[in-house]
Amino acid sequence: MQFFLCGVSPPPRHSATCRRTTATERKWKPAPDRDVRLSKSMSYALRHGANQMGLDMGTDGFLFVEELLAHPQFHSYSLEDVKRVVATNDKQRFKLCTHLEDGRLQIRASQGHSVQVTDLGLKPVLSGSPDCPAEAIHGSYLRNWSSIQQQGLNRMKRTHIHLAPGLLGEDGVISVCFIFPSGMRKDCDLAVYIDVPKALADGIEFFWSENGVLLTAGNAEGKLLPKYFSRALRLRPTRSILPLQ
Repeated sequence: MQFFLCGVSPPPRHSATCRRTTATERKWKPAPDRDVRLSKSMSYALRHGANQMGLDMGTDGFLFVEELLAHPQFHSYSLEDVKRVVATNDKQRFKLCTHLEDGRLQIRASQGHSVQVTDLGLKPVLSGSPDCPAEAIHGSYLRNWSSIQQQGLNRMKRTHIHLAPGLLGEDGVISVCFIFPSGMRKDCDLAVYIDVPKALADGIEFFWSENGVLLTAGNAEGKLLPKYFSRALRLRPTRSILPLQ
C-alpha cells in the first residue's frame, strides 16, 4: 500500500514498487492560493449556500466537517486542510468544535450569514456596560458615501451590519464584513463612526460575536440611519473629516 501526502501527486505508475515519501515531500506546504480558495468556499457554504448545496446545517449554523468534506466541491481537501485554514485565518471567520453528544467535529462561520441562524453565541451589548463602545466603525468606500449619507447603513441580504471597535490595524481590531463580503479591506477609504449608546437608547440591538466583531440587525428595515453617525472620515490619501450632511 502506498501513502502520499495530501495534495502531492503520486508518481507515475511504472511499477508497483512501494516507496517512502521524500524529504522534499515532507516539507511540502500547500500554496497560499489553495487555502484562500478553501476559505472562500467554506465562507460561501457556511454563510449562504448550505441549503442549495444539499448540506444539513443546524439552526446554530454548524455543519459536520465530514459532511462538508464529502461534498464534491471539497473532495480535494482534507480535515487537516480545514483545521489549518481555521487556525490561520486572520479574520477568525470560522469556529471548530466537537458535538456534545457524539464527539463529531463541527464547523460554522462566526458571522456574515445571509441564512437565518438562531444561535451564534452572540453576547448582547448593554448600555453603560464595560464592553459597550462609545463608537463603532463601518468601513466602506467613498463611492458609496452619497448613498450611505442619505439612507444610512443597510445590512442588505445579510443578517447583520458588521462593525469594528476601531480602525483596521489598531489593537484588537480585525477585518470585518460590512457591505462587502470580505469586510473592512486594507483599501477601504471611508470610515463611518456609529454612536452606539445613542442607537441602543432607541432600541437598536448590538451584539459581540465570538471573534470580536460588533453586530447589529439595525432597525425593522435592516438599517442604521444617518442620525446615529457621529462622524465620517476619508482615509486616503490623507485622513480628513467628511461632512455628515
